[in-house]
Amino acid sequence: MTAAILFGSLAGFLIFNVPVGIAIGMACMLTIMTFGTVSGLYISQTLVSATDSFPIMAIPLFILAGDLMGAGGVSRRILDVAQAFFGRITGGLAIVTVVVCMFFAAVSGSGPATVAAVGSMVVPSMIRAGYSKSFVLALLATAGSIGVIIPPSIPMVLYGVSTGTSISSLFLAGAGPGILIGLVLIVYVYFYSKKMGWSGDPTPFNGARAAKVTWEAKWALLNPFIILGGIYAGVFTPTEAAAVAAVYAFICGVFIYRDLKPNEIFKVISGSCVTIGTVMVILGCASTFARILTIEQIPGMIADAMLTISDNPIFVLIIINALLLIVGCVMDTTPAILVLAPILYPVATSLGVDPVHFGIIMVVNLAIGFITPPLGINLFVAARIGDTTLSQVIKGIVPFVLAMILSLLIITYVPAVSMTPLHLMGR
Repeated sequence: MTAAILFGSLAGFLIFNVPVGIAIGMACMLTIMTFGTVSGLYISQTLVSATDSFPIMAIPLFILAGDLMGAGGVSRRILDVAQAFFGRITGGLAIVTVVVCMFFAAVSGSGPATVAAVGSMVVPSMIRAGYSKSFVLALLATAGSIGVIIPPSIPMVLYGVSTGTSISSLFLAGAGPGILIGLVLIVYVYFYSKKMGWSGDPTPFNGARAAKVTWEAKWALLNPFIILGGIYAGVFTPTEAAAVAAVYAFICGVFIYRDLKPNEIFKVISGSCVTIGTVMVILGCASTFARILTIEQIPGMIADAMLTISDNPIFVLIIINALLLIVGCVMDTTPAILVLAPILYPVATSLGVDPVHFGIIMVVNLAIGFITPPLGINLFVAARIGDTTLSQVIKGIVPFVLAMILSLLIITYVPAVSMTPLHLMGR
C-alpha cells in the first residue's frame, strides 16, 4: 500500500504537469502523512543532508564548467579542429557534429549543455550546406546525449552516490560505450549522407591549416586530458576534477581566448545557478523518496518479484532495459536514477551483474530518454536552436533512436565494452 501511494501520487502529480522535484516531494509528504512512516521533518532534513555531500559537489561544478566552456570559445575551437580533419568525408559536417559532441562530452558531463554549445555553431552551417533541417536537429539531439555517457558524467555521479559505486570506476567504464555510440552514429550518417548526396568539403586537405587550427585549439584539446588524466592518475577526486574543470574553463574563456567578456560572466554564472538549483531540489526530494522506499523494504520486494519471473540475467536485463526506456520517456535523468537505482541495483547485482557495468547500462538507457518524446529534453533544446517546432525534430529522430538502442544492446550483453579499461587498470 505504501508503494501504491508513493508511486501513484507521483504519477498523478506528473500527469498534472507539476515540476518533477516538487512532484517527488509532494508524493513523499502525502505518503508520510498517510502512513506516518517517518516524521514530517524528514523531508526538510533530507533536503539538506542529501545535498551536503562532497561527491554531490561535482554536479554544480561540472554544470558551471560546461556553461563556461560553451560561452568561452572552447567548443568553437574544437569544431575548427574536427572540421579540418573530418570535413572532407561524405557527410563531413554531420560527422564533425558527432565528433565535436563526443569531445565536448568529455568536458561538460551534460547532454543538454552539449546540444546547446555545439548546436549554435553547426546547425546554421549544415542547413546552408543543404542538409535537411529535421536530420540536422535529430542528429544534434542524439549526438548531444553522448554528453552523459563519455566521462565526466553527472548521471554517473548520481548513480555512484545512490549505490555506493566508485565514481572514478564509472567514469573509466563510460569511455568505451561513449565511443561505440559515436562510431555507430558516424557509420549511419555516412551512409545516409551518401544516399542523400551530401558530400563533404571539396577543398583539398591542407596540413598546414590543420596544424594551425590544432595549435590554436591546444588549450581546449588539453582540457579533458587534464580532468580525466588527473582522476585516473589519482591526482584528484572527481569532485576536485569538477572544480579544476570550472577554473580551467574560466581561464580559457577570459584570459586565453578572451571570448568570455567581463559583462557576460555574471549571465553565464546566473544561468548555471538556475540549472543547479533545479537539480538540487530534485536531488533532495528524490533522496527522501529513495529513503522511504528503503525503510519500507520496497526495493527488496521488487527485486524478489522480478526474480520470480526469471533468474536468467539476459531476460531480466531485457525487462530492466524496457522499463528504463519507458521511464526515460516521461522522467528526467536525475530523478530517474535517484528513484530507480536503489530499486534495480539489488536485482542486477543478485544476478551477478557488475555494479559498474549496470551503472553504465542505466545511464545509456536514460540517455536515450533525452531523445524520446514527450519529455526528451535534447529535442526541445535542438528545436529552440533550430528555431522550429518539436514535431520537425521528432520527424527525423526514429533512425537515431534505433541506432542508440542497437548500441545499448551491445553495451548490455558485451560487458567488455565497458569493463575492459577497468580490467586493464587492475580494478
